[in-house]
Amino acid sequence: EVQLVESGGGLVQAGGSLRLSCAASGFTFDEYALGWFRQAPGKEREGVSSIHSTGGRTNYADSTKGRFTISRDNAKNTVYLQMNSLKPEDTAVYYCAAKYEAVDTTEFYTDADEYDYWGQGTQVTVSS
Repeated sequence: EVQLVESGGGLVQAGGSLRLSCAASGFTFDEYALGWFRQAPGKEREGVSSIHSTGGRTNYADSTKGRFTISRDNAKNTVYLQMNSLKPEDTAVYYCAAKYEAVDTTEFYTDADEYDYWGQGTQVTVSS
């Protein structure tokens, strides 16, 4: 059974920080690129960040670059999203997702349709 379980969301004041975690099981974690997406009410799901299966290449949305950091621990089958200097516009449900990538590529994987597995999301609320 494939599972991606997010945790670490919550309520934080603008300028604060949160660290999201996503624990994966049921698939070969080190053969998948991983991504974080978010969706605010009434808005489309957007890519936040992604990290490749091997080599550690990362990608960030322009709105989060310099504030967010994605990382992964293959030994723990876990991907993280460190979020600093949070803004009210960061408020959304955050989802982690996995995309099969047995061989490292130069793709950024910013399209949600490219991903194979999804978690149920964790709410992040940033107050002004």
